Parts: sequence; structure tokens; C-alpha cells
Amino acid sequence: MRKRICLPTIGVLMALTLLFGSWGSALAADTTDMVLIPKGEFTMGSKDHSDELPHQVVLDGYYIDKYEVSNGRYREFMKTIGHPAPAYWDDPRLNKPDQPVVGVNWYDANAYCEWAGKRLPTEAEWEHAAKGPDGSHFPWGHTIDPTKANYGQNVGKTMPVNSYPEGVSHFGVYNMAGNVFEWVNDWYDPDYFRVSRAYNPQGPADGHNFANQGPVKVLKGGSWLAPQTSLHSSHRFWNQPENNSYGVGLGFRCATSAGGKGRRAVKYDFMHALISMGKEQWNDALKSIDQAIKSDPDNTEYKQTRDIIMKQIKM
Repeated sequence: MRKRICLPTIGVLMALTLLFGSWGSALAADTTDMVLIPKGEFTMGSKDHSDELPHQVVLDGYYIDKYEVSNGRYREFMKTIGHPAPAYWDDPRLNKPDQPVVGVNWYDANAYCEWAGKRLPTEAEWEHAAKGPDGSHFPWGHTIDPTKANYGQNVGKTMPVNSYPEGVSHFGVYNMAGNVFEWVNDWYDPDYFRVSRAYNPQGPADGHNFANQGPVKVLKGGSWLAPQTSLHSSHRFWNQPENNSYGVGLGFRCATSAGGKGRRAVKYDFMHALISMGKEQWNDALKSIDQAIKSDPDNTEYKQTRDIIMKQIKM
């Protein structure tokens, strides 16, 4: 019979809470399905609309999700912290595991990214990831191509998050035009580009209040319902953060700053390895401890923990 290792899982969870506060904010960012966008300058905005005044922006390096957040990933989030299901969760057109989650408001999207140890991208980060260094009007180039994006009811539903490989951006990011509108972190102000700072802009302090309906956040990228005019990389749309109107076409992806993990994030990998060991989830434990060692290769405690895990895997 296989020998069991019984770790004090509840005690580990309590220690994790003391170390990091809430479970949701403790998670370290996993960059496995993220794309590194190196530090660089680009022209943000366009001449298409008055709120898109072209201007130069310099961004530090960052990671952005290669794909929109899927229903499968969002289900893990809901199950882990008890977050309520979004609108249209049971809609058979939209609820396959590999389709992007829809029906989320800004707060839902922000909560997921925090749970994943990430954050919503700024508008500038999102746009740079879509445009690439050449400032493409669309992620793939300067000419609209209906074979490279899901828009205008051409399909009649969302497509899997890894669809349209021919339409990826220069950096290799999928579906930055069409499929679902994507929440970003910034508040929306139609005049912000006239006063925006050039280095790592974070958006205005407050959002524009349209018709006294409340301040609004920025949406990017168009959707499966929207016309081709909303697909260009500089296009700016908006919605109240608590609102999931346009819900059948409203999703998101996450980002995280580059430059290595902080000590809190690395420590979390170690703690998560211990939790997985307590559950006898040895492969998950190995993945977590390997990530901790990658960030802190001289840590003897991490190496000894890995030895314990490997002995259990080989039994």
C-alpha cells in the first residue's frame, strides 16, 4: 500500500492567509499562457475618432494573456472562491469550456485577475499588444480580413479562445479583434489622450459620466456581434463597471508586470506546493515547487521539498 504523507493542510491554509491576507490576492501569476511584451515605444490612438488622438507612449515590459479568459478557467475561479456565475453561463451558444467567458462586469473581471495573481491590462498595454511595433490598424495588419476575426454576426456565437491563428497580433496574442469586447483597467474620458502622460499611462482618475448613468471604464477589441468599425486596435468603447450590458459579447484577459516575481509571490508557490502535498496532488505540488525554485534557485528548503515530492511520485 502506498504510504500517505499527511500534512496539516488546514494549518498551511491558515498560515497562507496570515502571510498574504485573502486567498484571492495571494495567487502568484502563472505566465505559462501569457506573452511577454518587451519595453518599448508605440503610437497610441489613431485619426479615426476624436477621442483617439495619436500620441507617443513608452511602456515597461509586461505579460498579457495569450488568450481571452475561457469559461473553463473562469469555472475554476468560481469553484475556488464561490464567485457567482456570470450572465449567459447556461447559454449553449456561449458556455463551452474553450469559449471566452461572457456576461462579466468590470468587477468580475478584476476579481478574477486578482485571484490569478494578475491584473487587468491598462488601455495602453492592451493596445500595444494588439498593434505591435508597426502600429497595425488591426492585429494582423492594416486591412480588414473576415477570415481572421469573429465579428458582425458572421458566425453567430463566440469562438474558442485559440481560434483564428492567422489573426494573431505581431506578439502572438489571439482574438484582439472580435470575439468579445475586453475590459481594461482604465476609466474612460474622451479627452484623456490630450493630457495623457507618455510613460506607463494609467488612465484618468475618474471616468466620464454619460447622461448621469455613472462613470465608465474602457472596453477594447470589438466582438462577435459588433461591426468591423469596432475592430481596429485603437477603437475605444465604454461601459459602467457594474454593468454587463453587451454581456453576450463582453469578456476580458489579464496582464502582469514583467521583471520577476516578488518575494510574496515566490513564497506562495512554496506554500501551494505544501497544500498540494497535503492533498496528495503530487504533480501539482511538483509544478509549484519547480516554479519556486526557478525564482529562488539557491533555497535549500525548496530543494528538500522537491526531493520529498519526487520520492512520492516514484513510489
